[in-house]
Amino acid sequence: MRGYLAKFLVPLAAVAVLTGATSAGSRVGAGGTLVVGVEGDPVALDGALVSDGTSLRVLDQISEGLVDLKPGTLKVVPALATSWKGTKQGAVWTFQLRHGVKFQDGTPFNAKAVCFNFNRWYGFTGSFQNPDATYYWQTVFGGFKTTVGHSSDPALKTSLFRNCQTHGQYAVRINLTRRSASFLGALALRNFAIMSPTALVKYKANSGTVDANGVFHPTGSFSTSHPIGTGPFTLQTWTLGERIVLVRNPTYWGPKAKVAQLIFRPIADNAARLQALQTGEVQAYDLVAPQDVPTIQNNQNLKVLNRSPFNVAYIGFNQAKPPMGKLAVRQAVAYGLDREAVVKAFYLGRGKVAQEFMPPGLFGYAKNVAKYPYNPAKAKSLLQKAGFTLPVKLDFYYFTRARAYLPDPKDTFEAFKASLENSGFSITPHVLPFRPDFLSAVNRGDAGQLYMVGWNGDWGDPDDWIGIFFKTYQKAWGFNNPKLFKLLTRAQGEPNFKKRVALYQQANRYIMKFLPGVPFAHNQSAMAAQRRVKNLLPSPVQIERYSLVSLG
Repeated sequence: MRGYLAKFLVPLAAVAVLTGATSAGSRVGAGGTLVVGVEGDPVALDGALVSDGTSLRVLDQISEGLVDLKPGTLKVVPALATSWKGTKQGAVWTFQLRHGVKFQDGTPFNAKAVCFNFNRWYGFTGSFQNPDATYYWQTVFGGFKTTVGHSSDPALKTSLFRNCQTHGQYAVRINLTRRSASFLGALALRNFAIMSPTALVKYKANSGTVDANGVFHPTGSFSTSHPIGTGPFTLQTWTLGERIVLVRNPTYWGPKAKVAQLIFRPIADNAARLQALQTGEVQAYDLVAPQDVPTIQNNQNLKVLNRSPFNVAYIGFNQAKPPMGKLAVRQAVAYGLDREAVVKAFYLGRGKVAQEFMPPGLFGYAKNVAKYPYNPAKAKSLLQKAGFTLPVKLDFYYFTRARAYLPDPKDTFEAFKASLENSGFSITPHVLPFRPDFLSAVNRGDAGQLYMVGWNGDWGDPDDWIGIFFKTYQKAWGFNNPKLFKLLTRAQGEPNFKKRVALYQQANRYIMKFLPGVPFAHNQSAMAAQRRVKNLLPSPVQIERYSLVSLG
């Protein structure tokens, strides 16, 4: 796996050429309706305002970025840009844009539209600068036009983004404030999809408020009713809790979607999703529970579609909330988490215990990190030596919706609660709905001393893992560590691949000693489908291209 990911690393001066393009006149498939069971509703359908895979799954079908990932892989390929070139320093990128593309509202895609979107993200003000509102912009690009970001590190006082310049109708130059070896891969995220400028203005995409609980909510209708991009599907209706109906985009620039209609049905319960597949209510579903895999495999009409493990589940610590600022307490929690028992009980042979915040196949993974096997006696000893009277009280936040990295959140939480209470702690549980309360609370720093969550990789680069987590100050983690910030910023910008590998290995060793949280599992998640579903290619980053799918 390590070699596979390294193979697709994009060098700073890389040039992509358009290959295998298909004209807008490509033959449309036979049609029909594909119904996919999913774990819940999106938070919103504006990529700039979401950080969850449930939202991005839908956005992957209706919108596109400058670049994309080849279906089923981590290889960066052309999308709305047909080619690109970065300078050797990696701070200036020029993109040649695809001609003849229109947004789903009929307005033309061109260089002005690209810069409009970048300037929109960079120009967010007020509540749009909340950590939970524009998470990916802040973690990939840093600050905004009217702010200096959140870090005390001088190298991060400005946004990575400097400006976007049009060069004629079909070329843009994106200027960065410093070099970045991960910038190009980040653009494959639908968080940076290019949306219709006309629709963004007409449907008030830049309107939003924060409620009494501190949760950000977009108030315009763009992100709920009119998310207009350039993708192979368009949104027809979204009935919260029931279904999202997408229909084939007849004016799509590339190969038309093979099914005429794509429906996502939110079904929160694992067993209910399986039953819906067995009865034919859905033709496919995501996030198969490990215990259901044998049932599906033994049904001649069904199939399991495995993903490559590219995720991590972890317990996050908020060091701004005492006593988590003390290393001894963080170490005691680490020794008090029975991770092996959890993986054995709830991942059922499809997971492995995580030793760091990156998967083993990714370059920069370090084998010789500090490890924390379950040891209740050592946990209690650490607490007592640090002057604490047992038990130490901690608030622990969790959610109950299954995720690719966490197939059984409730029982996993209960197991960790029990092992921690056997290790000198008293745990107060707090459960929140995943959409949008839990993620918002975590990003605001309001999810107690401990919270259980995880991460699905977005592209094949360590900057999308430990860089996203620990490169700048974030309220979720509550610590300010200039040494770590500088190390990860240096690694992000290092043009020499071997040096980048060494820097990320150094960072991983440092992180697991500093211990901002405890990673506990990498899971091989899976989809399930009827055998008549053809060409559904599981993606390691959960970017499935449903426009390629047909029904036999």
